[in-house]
Amino acid sequence: MLPAEANTTCHWYCAGNAIFPQMLSAIEAAAVSICLETYIYAADPLGERFREALVSAQRRGVRVQVLVDAVGSIGLPHHFWDSLRSAGGEARYFNPLALKRFWFRDHRKMLVCDGRVAFVGGFNIATEYEGDGVASGWLDLGLKLGGPLAAKLASSFEEMFARADFRHKLFMRLRRFDAKKAVTLPTEQILLGGPGRGQSPIATALHDDLMSARNVQILMAYFLPTRRLRRDLAQVVQRGGQVQMILAGKTDVLVSQLAAQSLYRRFLHEGVDIFEYQPQVLHSKLIIVDDTVYVGSSNLDQRSLQINYELMLRFQNGRIAGEAREVFAGNLKHSRRVEREAWRASRTIWRRIKQRLAYFILVRMDPYIARWQWRALPD
Repeated sequence: MLPAEANTTCHWYCAGNAIFPQMLSAIEAAAVSICLETYIYAADPLGERFREALVSAQRRGVRVQVLVDAVGSIGLPHHFWDSLRSAGGEARYFNPLALKRFWFRDHRKMLVCDGRVAFVGGFNIATEYEGDGVASGWLDLGLKLGGPLAAKLASSFEEMFARADFRHKLFMRLRRFDAKKAVTLPTEQILLGGPGRGQSPIATALHDDLMSARNVQILMAYFLPTRRLRRDLAQVVQRGGQVQMILAGKTDVLVSQLAAQSLYRRFLHEGVDIFEYQPQVLHSKLIIVDDTVYVGSSNLDQRSLQINYELMLRFQNGRIAGEAREVFAGNLKHSRRVEREAWRASRTIWRRIKQRLAYFILVRMDPYIARWQWRALPD
């Protein structure tokens, strides 16, 4: 690993057409190591370009390690990584398919090169993310980072990569690995979430920040926060603050959109401003609480906060918060406000039933099955 920079640098990317060339350039420039972790890796032209770059890096002596989720990347042919492995690289599937532990997925996304430059966010490696998020391609968000954060992210990858088989609860009980933890640096944190007992560091940090918040902006693909976080957001408005949310107008997961919409009536009644992004599928994950910013792989829903392995960065930095607000404002221009009276008039009985059913599935059934599977895992 090369020496890290002393301070964290940060650059925002709001479209696949912008971030993917930067990621490929970082792979081509790597001299020592490459760590790539993603939920979805598709065997499409984009996935093939990344594989070719990874194979080329391995052949010039760079250590290449790839970790993809077994369910998210279920469409990958069995032989897809043969060329990388033949060159000496490593590719693993996190939690290989087994019914008894099917529910626990690695939803994290990161690329770290030489322990010096890292990319994190919501972008998977798939062609649907290519575009500008307006005229074409899903809308998402990612960061390019330099400095000490990159080395810490590489260490987190190594822990997940070493335990990719997810065979038993020992995976969680080893003192050297804790899926739920916060890695704290001077002005930022890496918040890591996962299954098992204990509170989500992501939800805990967000709750603490919301307790005194005055200005909250949320750009979120899948939105189904806990009761405590819903109460926290309402209290921001009650004490004279403002809460704005951009949620999915178009989605790839209808049940999630319906469940989120089941909460609209109460939020609108409490004075929360809700907008729906119109041009493309929304896949971004961004939360701004005054001058604190959360960005990464985690959605604001039950699965991300309690079941999936997730990664969020938390910045307490006025400059980064200002840049995040610019990202939010840019997306707001392409979003439609949800008006309280119009929303109430549009909700037919059948639509209410679908929304409540979706809420029940994601808030009750999904966590219940996860708890059942967790208890059933061998010791």
